[in-house]
Amino acid sequence: MDSPTQTSQKAEARDYLAAERTFLAWVRTGLALMGFGFVVARFGLFLKQVGLFDQASSEPSYGISLWFGIALIGAGVIVHLSSAWRHVRLVRELDKGQPECARSLTQAVAAALFLSLLGLAMAIYLVSVRGAAKIQSQDIKENTMVQATSKTPLDANNGIINKVSSHSVDQTVEKLKNILQSKGITLFAVIDHSGEAEKVGMKMLPTKLLIFGNPKAGTPLMVAAPSIAIDLPLKMLVWDDGQGKVWISYNSPDYLKQRHGLSQELLQNIAIVEVLAVKASE
Repeated sequence: MDSPTQTSQKAEARDYLAAERTFLAWVRTGLALMGFGFVVARFGLFLKQVGLFDQASSEPSYGISLWFGIALIGAGVIVHLSSAWRHVRLVRELDKGQPECARSLTQAVAAALFLSLLGLAMAIYLVSVRGAAKIQSQDIKENTMVQATSKTPLDANNGIINKVSSHSVDQTVEKLKNILQSKGITLFAVIDHSGEAEKVGMKMLPTKLLIFGNPKAGTPLMVAAPSIAIDLPLKMLVWDDGQGKVWISYNSPDYLKQRHGLSQELLQNIAIVEVLAVKASE
């Protein structure tokens, strides 16, 4: 009795065409990943050009988008190599007439998981960039408002720094008083300009000037540069612009340094004014 012989069934042309279509689909996926990766890598440069990053930075800042882009391009290369290897193996199996019925899902699942994680990371990054852009836009708007609401335009070289306060004029003044007391700084006077105007029958938006200082810090300054006595004691103006914002204005320490020829060592004696302004505006 003859023993039955097993013959392998030769694959049909449609099987080869289906394998080729699958391979080309993976090639398109890899190309899409690499193309999108290039766009993402250049996204940081775009943000820098539109002003979301500091133009004066000493080294180029492309943000984390560069690494996202490189990761996508690398994923595209891996997809190309993996799909080419799988296509060659499948064609060989078809040539033998014994293709495997069950195909591995590792490549498709891995690609989907990788893109999901990368997409989530990019979403978090874009939210952080949007927050930074919003803060910068608010700062620009505040500076524009100061210039628009002042009766005399602010000269960029007049040495005055303006900060927005989160409180009313009276609340800001009280907060400054408490800060000065806690730091042992003498408050010489509080001049209520708007209150004095009211006494003579004139109207003026809330405006108060605080004069403060420390003889131990101010005396060395006046000994080194007697002309600085015209700007001492230190002053801080708290005023309402009439459009819902309260401002804290003071002389820039750097400007006073240049104006009176102070040394860098003595600058720290008046730099406290910036710390006070920041704390009072919070």
